[in-house]
Order: sequence, then structure tokens, then C-alpha cells
Amino acid sequence: MMDKYSKMKILYICCMCMTVSVSQYIFDDTNGLGRRFDGIGGLSGGGATSKLLPGYNEELRDQILDYLFKPNFGASLHILKVEIGGGSMSGVGSEATHMYHGGDLNYQRGYEWWIMKEAKKRNPKIKLYGLPWVFSGWVGKGTNSPYTYPERTVDYIIKWIQGAKEEHGLTIDYIGEWNEKNYNTTYLKMLRQALDKNGFEFTEIVACDDYQAEFETKMANEMLLDPELSAAIGYFGVHYSSTQSNIGSIMWGKQLWASEDYSTFNDEKGARCWARILNQNYVNGLMTSTISWNLIAAYYEGMPYQRCGLMTSNNPWSGHYDVNPTIWMTAHTTQFTEPGWLYLSHHSGVGHLTGGGSYVSLTNPDKTELTIILETIGHDDSQCLHEVLPGYSVVNQTVTFQLQGSFSHITSLNVWFSMLGNAAQKNVSILFQNKGTLQALPDGSFTLHVVENQVYTLTTLSSGVKGEHPTPPQPEPFPLPYIDTFNDVVDHQEPYFVAPMSGSFEVIPSGTAGNKVLRQMTILQPVDWCETENFTLALVGNVSWTDIYSETSVSLDMENATQGIFIAHRINSGGCYTVGGQGFLFYVFPGNGTYEVWGDSRRATLLAFGMAKNLKTSGFNKLGLKAKGGFAEGYVNDELTFGLRLPDTPASGFVAIGTAGFGHADFDYISITQS
Repeated sequence: MMDKYSKMKILYICCMCMTVSVSQYIFDDTNGLGRRFDGIGGLSGGGATSKLLPGYNEELRDQILDYLFKPNFGASLHILKVEIGGGSMSGVGSEATHMYHGGDLNYQRGYEWWIMKEAKKRNPKIKLYGLPWVFSGWVGKGTNSPYTYPERTVDYIIKWIQGAKEEHGLTIDYIGEWNEKNYNTTYLKMLRQALDKNGFEFTEIVACDDYQAEFETKMANEMLLDPELSAAIGYFGVHYSSTQSNIGSIMWGKQLWASEDYSTFNDEKGARCWARILNQNYVNGLMTSTISWNLIAAYYEGMPYQRCGLMTSNNPWSGHYDVNPTIWMTAHTTQFTEPGWLYLSHHSGVGHLTGGGSYVSLTNPDKTELTIILETIGHDDSQCLHEVLPGYSVVNQTVTFQLQGSFSHITSLNVWFSMLGNAAQKNVSILFQNKGTLQALPDGSFTLHVVENQVYTLTTLSSGVKGEHPTPPQPEPFPLPYIDTFNDVVDHQEPYFVAPMSGSFEVIPSGTAGNKVLRQMTILQPVDWCETENFTLALVGNVSWTDIYSETSVSLDMENATQGIFIAHRINSGGCYTVGGQGFLFYVFPGNGTYEVWGDSRRATLLAFGMAKNLKTSGFNKLGLKAKGGFAEGYVNDELTFGLRLPDTPASGFVAIGTAGFGHADFDYISITQS
């Protein structure tokens, strides 16, 4: 006879059993396969997101790049998407353009060429994809649209693709239209014609790179009536679809991509988000590629969308970087597949688990290899930014699957496992662990017991590796004093730690032997993606700085010069939020010898103004700005020009330099010390 305790124990066990799901799944190609897999990628840019990466020393920089691009090592990405810079703000900063004005053409500016070459060095098969956010003012010709003069926009993009090929040996596989803006059918057809005419017939157009699904449906309907438009577009690209796709793009037969997705802090929550959408973008939406914004969070702390990259490298002065769990969630797919593989069909290798979660399976074209990725990511604490995530639950479950058709001969699968724990579950994450092989049961089936927040890769391939470099140095605050004369910067590049938010800053020879200056390059109002601005600004340092003394030497003696120039402290925002950001900005205007101090970038709050008695109307002027506690002082050529009590906010922020309006201005050095 059982005692009362034993009866209660059995009752408890039986109740627990009720939470376990037991399901069987068939993996079979007998009735055909699903869509072609196009690869997993990351986006460098969309607002200068890779800005700080080149500032690492070569050894550490190579390690970071290995984690991103090296096959069978880390994320092993299949696609690298980059911003085609336009010299104005987007996302978390501004990127240089290859063409600021008519007659200007330079393919040495910026860091995207370098990143593409480094990716290709590690993986020659990686696909390259370019997309503009901002266009040079030359394109718009005074308008804020690239479609007013579509022939100019086509020429601008073709020149970028030609520069990639002729100057850097890079073939651009995909080209987008205009990030998250309304598409234009005339432009798309003209671009396709120009690509073909100039020998880029294999460069496919992705349209329309927008998060509004109705645009994809509208475009699909227009393509139905316009064969030329249909022929022009290679792929549909949709942003932040919440794993859903519209019926129009699917019925039309074009491959559908999540051409920008994720945008989430790269901790365990971000990794759960990423692992889930890598599977469910295809399970729910038939999207054959997913591209992360962003590739790598290599921008200052304090910028918008902090650490929304597959990994983080925002401390180049110390050498510290983080290999975040999102790298290993990527590896679950990328290390065991290649673009050109094929998904199995839904309910024959692709689908939802009955106990919550999903599975996809892919095979190479001759069906000699098979990879299955299974995830049981829970709903709570896994939502991606910009995502609508309906409620669901995940229970403990036993998953049994039978391989049939071309895969019936497989008797063992290599297993890679991750467990994305959280505080509520009181478990520690396990990332991309090789669990050996899973053997088929006597009846040919395979069985797994899975719980919430796990990811499994089951594969015939034996090539997976959890790559590892030595532990990087510990992070350090931005070092002071900071002095940069720009003389050791490569011509046409930005200094490593000067981060343009609006406008574009480029090091050029000054005309004096051995001396270089940092020139603000944007002279025409760009075709903007963020809110239109009427100033340029570049940040340096630390958003937590309070008591700082900074100096710079500036000149406006050149063609297309701006009317004024500033040095600023306590700038508290960047990227698309630069317009309207607070701080205090000390402007000088050599044309009339005046100065102004403003409390914000819009120049809406005037703090002080007057004559700058020591300001020269030509040549270089030395500007100094000091903040200490609630007071500030400004200097021109070492003479005190103003002193004032500062507003209470912001209490801290970056140092910045910039110009009033667009136009050239030269900075000969910048120095920052503790005041």
C-alpha cells in the first residue's frame, strides 16, 4: 500500500507529463523541394555602424573580421550588405560619398571598400550588396529626391559599382534602390538598362528595401502589368516583417528577402530573437535570406541603437571587443549551408513544432547533404525591435523525425547545440557546442528531447567549428589627453575617432609639406534620409564627459567655404537624432567677426553672442572651449571671448566640431584634455 506522500508524488509526475509534447515529423523530397536558399548576411552601415572598427590594431581587427566572415569559424556570413555613403546623416552617423559634386570622383573615401575586401579575403564566395540611404546633393540638384533627375541617380550608382570593380576588384552582386523610401518604377527600369549596358548584367536589383508590406504588394501588382519592370527586379526586399510576407510577392514568384532585420541589443534576448527569425522568416514568410542590421556595433556608446550588431567592437583604444551570442546563433545556419542550397518543402522538412518552436531543413543541389535547424525559442524576452510578436507557448517535447526519399539512407547526424538561458529559468547559456552524433533508431527515426530556448543543428556535414581567438584586452574609457594632428591619417580617410554625424570629414594634404588637415567635404544639400539638417557635425570621445577643455585650429580660406565654424561640448545625441540634439556650440563667423553660443544644434536657444575681437578674417584661427561644472568659457586665438553659466542640461556629452551650413572648412588639429 502506498503512503500519502507516494500518491502525491505520482500525481505530481503525471501532471508534469501533461506538459510534454510527443510529435513525429517527416523529412522527404519525394514531392519536390522548397525555395532556393540565398544566404544569411550582415549590414555594415545604415548609418556609420562600422565606424570604430578600422581603429583597432591590425591583429585585433583581423580577429574581429574572422568572427564575422571566416568560413567555419564564427558567423561565417554569406552576404555583406554595405551603405553607399551620401555625406549626410543616417542611422547612427554619416558616411562619405564617392561623388560630392560634378567633376568629383574618389573611390578611396570611407571604410566600406576596406570591409568588403576583408570579407572577400576570408570568403571569396561571399555576396556583396550595396544600398544608399543618403544621396549626394549632386544627385538631387537642389531637390530632396533621387527620382527628380533619375538619370543622375543611375549614373551615380553605376559609378559606385564601377569604382568597386575597377579600383578595388570587387563585384557587386546586388544593388538596392533607396532605403525605406517609396520605390520608383521609372528609376528601377533605367537602372536595369544601365547595369546591362555597362557590363553588370549579373548584378541583381533588390526592391524596394522597405518595411511597409503594402509596397511589396503594390509593386507585385505593377509587375504583373509591366513585364519590363518585372524583368528589372531580381528580388523583393522587405524590412522588419515580423516573419510574415504578403501574398502578392509570393505569388509572383520572386525570391523574397528579409533584407534588413533584427536591430536588437545583442545579449541573450537578442540572440533568442535572431535564432527564432532565422528559422521563422522562411517557415512563416518564405524569405530566403535574412540580413542583420547591423553587422557590427562599432560606434560610440551613447549613440542610438546601442549594440544592435551581431557583435560589438566599440573600444578600439583598448582593443576590447565582444563575441556576442548572436554570432553563434548565426553559425547554426551559416556553417552548415551555402547559398544555392534548397529548402525542403513545408510539412516535409519545414514547419512549426507542435510544442512550440520551428524547424527548417536544407539540402545541397545534388541532395548528398542535409542540414536541419530546430529552435524552441520562447515568447517572453525574445521579441526583436520593430517586431509584432503574437503570443505562443513552448513546452518540453519529444521530437521524432523520419528521413525519407533521398535522405532515407542517413543513419547518423552531427549535432550542434545552444541553450539561451535567462534569469527566470536560472540556467547558463551554452553556445554552439558540438554534441557528437545522433544515431538513428532501429526503425530509422531520430529522436530529440527539447525544452524552451534551445537551438539544434543536425547535419551530415562535419565542417562546423567554434572558432576562438585569444581573449581581447579589457575595455577602457576613451583616453585623455587626446591630440590628433591628422598627419598620420591616410589621404581621403577619416581619423579613427572622429565620427561624422552630419556632413563628411576627410583628411587631405594642406599644401604645407608634411601637413594635413581635416576638411568638411559636403558642399551641397544632400538628398536626406533623416530629418533635413543645415549644419555639419562630427563627434569625438565620450558621452559622459563633463569638465573638458578642447582646442582646434580652423580655416575657411578655400573655394565653396562655409560661412561659419564651431567647436562644441556636451553634445548628447547623434545619428538621426543629431538634429535637435542638445549641448553648447561655440560658433565663429570670420566674414563679420562675430561669435555665437547656442544650446542646441537647431540654433534655437541662444546663450551668448557678440564680436570676437581677436578673430582673423583669413588664415587659421585657434578656437578653445572650456566646460567646468555649470560654467563655460570660449577663446579665440588664446583670448577670452566669452564666459557664461550653462543650462542644467545636458550635464555631459561628446566634444564636437562642425560648420554652419554646408561648405568647406579645414581643421588643422584637435586637442581634448580634462579641465
